[in-house]
Amino acid sequence: MSALIINRPKPMFGRRSNGILMTPAEFDRSDFEKGWRYELINGVLIVSPIPSSQERDPNEELGHLLRNYRDDHPKGAALNATLHEQTVEATDNRRRADRVIWAGLRKKPKMNDVPTIVIEFVSGRKRDRVRDYETKRDEYEAIGVSEYWVIDRFRRTMTVFVFTGKKRTKVVKEQQTYKTGLLPGFELPMAQLFARADFWQDEQDEDEELDS
Repeated sequence: MSALIINRPKPMFGRRSNGILMTPAEFDRSDFEKGWRYELINGVLIVSPIPSSQERDPNEELGHLLRNYRDDHPKGAALNATLHEQTVEATDNRRRADRVIWAGLRKKPKMNDVPTIVIEFVSGRKRDRVRDYETKRDEYEAIGVSEYWVIDRFRRTMTVFVFTGKKRTKVVKEQQTYKTGLLPGFELPMAQLFARADFWQDEQDEDEELDS
């Protein structure tokens, strides 16, 4: 008599799964409830709320500018793809980046290809600031990201960490426009992004509430 084979469904992880231990392989093959952000940090599953309106709207504006560049600029083909809320394999960690850009690949990127540029929008939680400016910076550099942009609506700046060639850090102020050789001809007016954050200023900022 043949053995009975029972196909058990994969477990679904959600808000209550925050803090459980997990390996990178388990994270990569798991199913997650929608409506939450999932990261694997030092072997621990971190579940957090989705970003606030003051983060999501500037991120959408950035995506709009990037796609306009891709479609309308003579050198727009340099932009292969851009995605928001993308999981990045940062060594043994799994970071949920606010936006990633693949550029200059001359091919369609695969989902697990290292992004050329990673962008994070700083939230109101104090504990996240060190992660955005230092911890994530080191992880993204280690996996071969070319540039890392930290967009900070509180300081009204974007800090750019350049990891290729002569490594450097550049702070772009609100009234300035950023240009990068990775996207020839692309211009990013910082005031346009911060205006979208200001539009939602009267909304409850969940991140700041969590930090109080």
